[in-house]
Amino acid sequence: MKNKITSILFFCMLLFCFTGYTQTEKASTALSVKGTQLVNSEGIPVQLKGISTHGIAWFPEYINEECFKTLKSWNVNVIRLAMYTEESGGYCTDGKKEDLKSLIKKGVEYATKYDMYVIIDWHILSDGNPNKHITEAKAFFDEISKQYANQSNVIYEICNEPNGAVSWEEIKKYAQEVIAVIRKNDANNIILVGTPNWSQSVDQIQPLTEFQNIMYTLHFYAGTHKQELRNTMKKAIDSGLPLFVSEYGICDANGNGAIDIEQANEWIHFMNASHISYIMWNLSNKAESSAILKSNQKSNFTTEDLSDSGKWFYQMMTNNTVIPSTKNENDRNNSSTNDLTISPKMVAQWQEGDKYYYKYQVTIQNNSPYPKTQWNISLPFHTNITLVNGWNGVFQVNNHYLHIRNLDYNAFIASGKILENIGFILCVDKNISL
Repeated sequence: MKNKITSILFFCMLLFCFTGYTQTEKASTALSVKGTQLVNSEGIPVQLKGISTHGIAWFPEYINEECFKTLKSWNVNVIRLAMYTEESGGYCTDGKKEDLKSLIKKGVEYATKYDMYVIIDWHILSDGNPNKHITEAKAFFDEISKQYANQSNVIYEICNEPNGAVSWEEIKKYAQEVIAVIRKNDANNIILVGTPNWSQSVDQIQPLTEFQNIMYTLHFYAGTHKQELRNTMKKAIDSGLPLFVSEYGICDANGNGAIDIEQANEWIHFMNASHISYIMWNLSNKAESSAILKSNQKSNFTTEDLSDSGKWFYQMMTNNTVIPSTKNENDRNNSSTNDLTISPKMVAQWQEGDKYYYKYQVTIQNNSPYPKTQWNISLPFHTNITLVNGWNGVFQVNNHYLHIRNLDYNAFIASGKILENIGFILCVDKNISL
């Protein structure tokens, strides 16, 4: 064996999943609502974070397996399938109903395969009042809820953004009828109900107490909606209303205009502190600020494919500055992020036949003022690696990256504390050293 083997390692940033302070679940885990919180079967708060498609009639090409796989690698754990109801190509106008339902079926299939939750969104907008197409809505959700009653990763969003002069009483009437249809088929899955004024006036809501597992949506766009709407949201939460941000953007409310990073980050911190789930608008390359893509690429996105909104979204979801496939591994040797310090240490090395073996221990320190209830890191090496063994984590190798995420029993790291006893053994060919 060589007398001296170069022992480290990190030629690029370690990735930490910016996941807030709540539990992550496999999408096969049934969710419920407890008080104001989305929780798992053990009553632990769950936070969903992801992306919404644009109208699937206009951008069907992004409902493909590789795209969903790519988003999963960004730590996305929920996809929203936005099906417009009245606009051109809408389900209730000139849209091809069977084609639209086929896209939804594919979206659910791909989300399920990659262990993500999926929201089926009845996307009212220009129709304003959801009662306008209540007959079609009831028929649609009757069919859909029969199909997915046994899939715990499916969530129903029954009216995207009621708007105009539509009151909560009108929305409530619609919701009571549609929810009753769903509950005949699916007794448990989460249902999201839109709120007045483009899903902003959550302070007007009187909860639908006759149903279980109901949440109410709040939408915001950081360039337009600031502290005043956060105050409204906090007031609603404090009153006991379970909220879900099923759509947000970091530009103006019209989907265009300048991006407001400062306000976007304020919203993220607020939602994380309140354990609120949130979904960004939108997965498309439409020529507007809210679209996360600017190229025609349909999956395996790199930095060059992303708009400014897309770059922010990727960085927020991964707490990293570049997409791994495009990073320059020779310009960084950094094992610290704003929230975590990752400290790997080689504790043993040996040779067996034509292989070198390396044993590592890793510690993770939480530098945040808040506790972490999940973590997900990636350790890059300068060559492809083989994992021999690993303990106190869930391990996955992708070429020269070793990805590690928490197990249930070591997900929690209190503020200022260090998590220890994570370890692994790697091997490489004898003519390669780590």
